[in-house]
Amino acid sequence: MLKRLPRVVREQQMLDAAVQVFSNRGFHAASMDEIAEVAGISKPMVYAYLGTKDELFVACLHREATRLMEAVAAGVLPAARPDEQLWHGLRAFFTFVGAHRDGWRVLYRQARSEPHFAGELAGMRARIVEVVAGLLESAATAAEVPGRPGDFTAMAYAYVGAAESLADWLADHEEEDPDHTATRMMNFVWVGADSLLQGRVWRA
Repeated sequence: MLKRLPRVVREQQMLDAAVQVFSNRGFHAASMDEIAEVAGISKPMVYAYLGTKDELFVACLHREATRLMEAVAAGVLPAARPDEQLWHGLRAFFTFVGAHRDGWRVLYRQARSEPHFAGELAGMRARIVEVVAGLLESAATAAEVPGRPGDFTAMAYAYVGAAESLADWLADHEEEDPDHTATRMMNFVWVGADSLLQGRVWRA
């Protein structure tokens, strides 16, 4: 007989199992039978708690995206210099990916490859881009470097895209240290950004 657990605990067990199975199998190949087996519960209970496979997948996306955003927000120090804020944000981001590789694969690979769920990923990216663009604009303002709002948003999209690609690489290389990965990204991002903030630009 199953031990009675609070609903919220049982749901987290189901989501943990679902993230693992979706990561390993992909959305289409994943089965509710396997998710229930990994969670150690009956399939009808999965349906009763979290609905269909589509609804379960969306619940996984929401949880992993929320965890990621909370981790990054907790890592950023509002009173720090812009470069330190970016460093702490990158460090928190890559630390999360290193600790939740299955969750990252579901967020970045599975959601992106399924048009039905792509909007979930787009919303998460938009929030991260907004934060990064704000950091760049604050740094430019402090350095008295002129720039249009669109410039900061475009740069933020480029930086976020690079960070996502590097995070996807990190997810497949468990021997890699997330802090080292964050340092690589910081050197790629901030060396160029710092030059821009000092008025040095490349021209054709």
